[in-house]
Amino acid sequence: EVLWESHSKEQRSIASITKVMTALVFLESGAPLDQMVTVQRADVSRASTTYLRNGFQLTAEDLLNLLLVGSDNAAARALARISPMGSEGFIESMNIRARSLGLENTTYADPSGLMAENVSSAYDQARLIAYAAADERVGAIMRKTSYTTHVGKRMISANSTNQIVRSGDIDVVGGKTGFI
Repeated sequence: EVLWESHSKEQRSIASITKVMTALVFLESGAPLDQMVTVQRADVSRASTTYLRNGFQLTAEDLLNLLLVGSDNAAARALARISPMGSEGFIESMNIRARSLGLENTTYADPSGLMAENVSSAYDQARLIAYAAADERVGAIMRKTSYTTHVGKRMISANSTNQIVRSGDIDVVGGKTGFI
């Protein structure tokens, strides 16, 4: 139920909030979460926020956690690349999934949110977050304050980009930050 809204259907760039759809599409693709993934140079190239380096090997599940907790851009690219659809097909699947969820003002151009062409409305994003948070595979990750994994002898620790989740003052069901 909408209690208040203002310009709720205006399109805006959504930046890293894109990663919520990336997580959903990857999980719905049926790709195994225990699949080992080698990070490639293209994944990390101009990725800005990333904990990953070319050649790192970690599981798809690790990538999902780094995607939603640490807002890792290279993780988004790697997940799209290893999906059964490949990178280009993955973005097409994101747009198809948006339409199937009734997100009429939403369009995706990349899986990380680095492209300003990823647009949506507050109304669509509220619907997407509600849907994603109800999927415990996604919701549980969005509620984590931090995530730690190991790549060889190196430890990677990512803190949630969501200050509301990190503070612990409010019981958060799901959400994702974005900045452009």
